[in-house]
Amino acid sequence: MGTVSGDTSPGTASLRLRPGLSFALLGAVQITLIATITVITVALPAIQRDLRLADTDLVFATSAYSLSFGGLLVLGGRLADLLGHRTVFVAGVAVFGAASLAAAAASTLWVMVAARFAQGVGAALAAPAAMALLSSVFPDTARRSRAMAVWGVLASIGASSGNILSGVILSRVEWRWVFVAPAVVSAVIVLCAPLLPTGPARRRERLDVPGALLITAGLTAFIFGLGESDWTWIGVGVLGLALFALTQARSSRPLVPPALLASARRLAALFAIGVTAAAMASYFFLLALYFQKTLGYSPLRTSAAFLPPVFAVLFTASAGGRAARRFGAGVLTAAGLALGAAGMGLLSTLDADSSYWGVLVVGITLFPVGAGFTFSGATVWAVERTAPGEAGLVGGVVNTAMEVGPPVGLAALVPLALSHSASHGAGEAAADVSGYGFAFGVAAVSLAVAAGLVLLQRATRSAKTLLIAPEEESTAGAAGAASRD
Repeated sequence: MGTVSGDTSPGTASLRLRPGLSFALLGAVQITLIATITVITVALPAIQRDLRLADTDLVFATSAYSLSFGGLLVLGGRLADLLGHRTVFVAGVAVFGAASLAAAAASTLWVMVAARFAQGVGAALAAPAAMALLSSVFPDTARRSRAMAVWGVLASIGASSGNILSGVILSRVEWRWVFVAPAVVSAVIVLCAPLLPTGPARRRERLDVPGALLITAGLTAFIFGLGESDWTWIGVGVLGLALFALTQARSSRPLVPPALLASARRLAALFAIGVTAAAMASYFFLLALYFQKTLGYSPLRTSAAFLPPVFAVLFTASAGGRAARRFGAGVLTAAGLALGAAGMGLLSTLDADSSYWGVLVVGITLFPVGAGFTFSGATVWAVERTAPGEAGLVGGVVNTAMEVGPPVGLAALVPLALSHSASHGAGEAAADVSGYGFAFGVAAVSLAVAAGLVLLQRATRSAKTLLIAPEEESTAGAAGAASRD
């Protein structure tokens, strides 16, 4: 294991991993945290059979992780800034690993739900802290931007690998090993963590407790309401988030400084991440149904069907950083959204007799390429000009956009697919596929609109720059003339 000595940052160990190895360590955590969302999907029938669960019970086992993960991310990011990036990172990974073992040993529904919720708590601490540590691993701005571009793709890799890993594991051993795997990764990470940089010194500031409670409750209620299609909970969540916004505007030490979200560029980046994450969740959900219900694939064959997207995402991981540097993060984000829209457009043409090696494989490969480029460009865009003391918070906000997107996408697109199928004779293969295609078409339009909005924001910013520059030159000239006088 290669190390270098001599880190000048306060409190950092005398030995630490090389930047490339540090990135690999942190990236492994990000991939594992996202894979844990999807890794349970293929295992659900086995879990249901072993624990004697009803269909409704599976919803709790599935959603508990996303609820705590998405609801606590902003708080986790703020804690990382206040208590130290590495400290919170290690604590989060340790909690996540212990909860994974508890899930593997679960013998009842509520033990499983509690373990999945605890996994999400650990993930909400670890994810923003890991992203914030990249600033210490790569102090150079250019290298940090390249690293952030690659980091943005890791969510796509995690989502794809979770489906594949679960199919492979279930073909060999029982479902409990689906949770043992992330526990093993966590143990390795905790052992190696002392070789990571500590990050900036701890900040002696008070935590905005009312703000933390409001945003956590608001996000949790909102995500739960979307997952259950329950407008009461959605309303509670929106109310909580509205109260959070009001308290932040009046607080002297807000949890999320209003200036953080005043940047139109950052808001455009977060919107692009959220829309793409929403489309990706629906992509995996509807294609899994299509492969198994319509084409009759086994769980292992379904996992294998998602291999081309994994290779496509690996390509975007290597190409995203170079593309962001050459064309700019905004152009890369818009291009990714456009490619994703094209992929979804192809998937909207599916029928019950579609061959895998035709439009289907092109569509399922093109969309993740676009998603990878979008996540790369938007992540770079979102973290640009972030103060060191807010790196964890920005990481939490970026990850929140990625976590809120999936329940929004599923809540919007799955009912559309089902209602469209019902209007064409629900239960028949052709009608079901018609519904899937309709949902993919709506996703394609949404991604295309998002691409247009990103380009519009970029064009508006460029126009402002052109208007301001002559004024600055004129002011500088006048100042120079005055000094000469």
